[in-house]
Amino acid sequence: MSDGSQSVLIAAEANPGLPGDADGPIFREPWEARAFAMALALQESGLFSWEEWARALGEEIRKAQAAGDPDTGHSYYRHWLATLERIVAEKGVTTARILARYARAWDHAADRTPHGMPIELRREDFEARHGHPG
Repeated sequence: MSDGSQSVLIAAEANPGLPGDADGPIFREPWEARAFAMALALQESGLFSWEEWARALGEEIRKAQAAGDPDTGHSYYRHWLATLERIVAEKGVTTARILARYARAWDHAADRTPHGMPIELRREDFEARHGHPG
């Protein structure tokens, strides 16, 4: 078994709610796989333990449920991504302000990109206000 496969198994064991089957995690959208891979890489680099991650993810899910998330399983990776954003800010890897800046730039880039084409961030995406406070 490769190190990558072993890491995925460890992540699945540490996160029992992870959508998956006997072959491993299941992703409905490419961004879900990327968010999963980013958390895996950051955990492997020592930024956090799986225990710490599972605790933060559980908090994020409980918070969403309290706000009305129906918990149908379709929002799992939205919670995963919110946890990823929160933990990198808490660990000082980035700040909430920088994350918001990139989110605005991504929104701008997505708006100018024709449907079905890859979205690419450009310098002007960061300079555009796009109706968001900046």
